[in-house]
Amino acid sequence: MQETSSTQRPGKVWFVGAGPGAPDLITVRGSRLLAEAGAILYTGSLVAETVLQWASPDCEIADSKSMDHAQVTAWLLDRAQRHDTVVRLQTGDPTLYGVLAELARPLDAAGVAVGIVPGVSSAMASAAAAGECLTLPEITQTVIFTRLSERTHMPERESLVSLAAHGCTLCIFLSIERIEAVVENLITAGWTPAAPVVVVHKATWPNEELVLRGTLSDIAARCREAQVDRQALILVSPALGARAQNDYKPSKLYDAGFPRRFRPAREPG
Repeated sequence: MQETSSTQRPGKVWFVGAGPGAPDLITVRGSRLLAEAGAILYTGSLVAETVLQWASPDCEIADSKSMDHAQVTAWLLDRAQRHDTVVRLQTGDPTLYGVLAELARPLDAAGVAVGIVPGVSSAMASAAAAGECLTLPEITQTVIFTRLSERTHMPERESLVSLAAHGCTLCIFLSIERIEAVVENLITAGWTPAAPVVVVHKATWPNEELVLRGTLSDIAARCREAQVDRQALILVSPALGARAQNDYKPSKLYDAGFPRRFRPAREPG
């Protein structure tokens, strides 16, 4: 593991997505960078520590859960002067519901190179954990990632009611503490109380994952009963439960009568 000298250019800071929780769901590139890193700053309140198994034994590892923005920035800038590779390890994907732009600006200003490694989002991990599809032919082909407005205010044009009115798949982040408000917004948007809902707590976290199923009429009570009030994704979609139903139109992807580049259409019969 090479350290930079005072005469060398600073090292590179990588923003790496740790994925949803399971250590083997980090990307190959992400695990390689953890192994190469001289210093790693991870979000201990969200990232499972098991992901750090990829780090070198002599790597400097720090938890940012008690740091403010200025302290995180100072830490990254300082370690970039000492190491060729510095990793800011974040949950899920760094480009989604993070502060990537805010942290990258001072690095850019200081001439520190920045790299980004995508990670598996909890939206995909939650769908996989529940055995569900986010899209379904002729039922829904649109997926909206959103959240309730709280301390981080939503733009007025992006209220949950207006987005939910589309009737497509909704992956609702950072809102489980206000599940009753989520339900109220969806019903206001036109969803019926019988609409299915899936809540996944700590998707893929070893021994901690929990999948709750219900409807808009009872999902809040189910969450309260299970004491799920953080680190959970809410899935609402007309595609939920498709595996147990046979009345959906099949995809054209493998339809024998639908011509494709490498497969000519076949006449029925």
